[in-house]
Amino acid sequence: MSFLIYFLIILIIPIWAQMRVKSTYSKYAKVPTSSQLTGAEVARKILDDNGLYDVRIEEIKGTLTDHYDPRDKTVRLSSGIYHGRSMAASAVAAHEVGHALQDAEEYGFLKFRTSLVPLANFGSNAAFFIIFAGLIFNWMDLLLLGIIFMSFAVLFQLVTLPVEFNASSRAMDQLVSMGIITNMEERDTKKVLDAAALTYVAAALVAVAELIRFILIFLANRE
Repeated sequence: MSFLIYFLIILIIPIWAQMRVKSTYSKYAKVPTSSQLTGAEVARKILDDNGLYDVRIEEIKGTLTDHYDPRDKTVRLSSGIYHGRSMAASAVAAHEVGHALQDAEEYGFLKFRTSLVPLANFGSNAAFFIIFAGLIFNWMDLLLLGIIFMSFAVLFQLVTLPVEFNASSRAMDQLVSMGIITNMEERDTKKVLDAAALTYVAAALVAVAELIRFILIFLANRE
């Protein structure tokens, strides 16, 4: 029973979250906004209204590959979002600009997450190898070291949640206050943002489940 629950968490939930995002995006990518602004225009409008004239907007390849890069102050939007005049395009573009607003205001969780990047990257890449080496050679100190490194990757996933939720909240505030969407469009815009947030929640659940599993293995072997 416990294995089934674990299987559901690490496999079914992420797949369901991805399907939900794709279906929601596909649906609202076909629904135009009353403002008829492209995603790029929405992003530029919000950035300029907040005095972030130095933040650039670039088009990138792929679908839902949108992101904000704090290193060179650039909002990168996938082609469908960059040129799209839909509810999905406005929501996603505004969300990424939300990260630029966080960066400009030195939002605490964003700064903390950025500081975790080196350790989180190392933990994601090396933790499993260290853990399995510890299990194979029955070296509990090595297993514990792997768990510690994995914990940084898990912490990164957890800190990502408030960062993403806050970016979505900022996006909604900007879209509404600037009149980019109407009151009638708020509900559908929120559906797009909520669906995207599910992927981060799913990733955090999987990360926590993996960490707990290895902690339990470590404790069981010590006994």
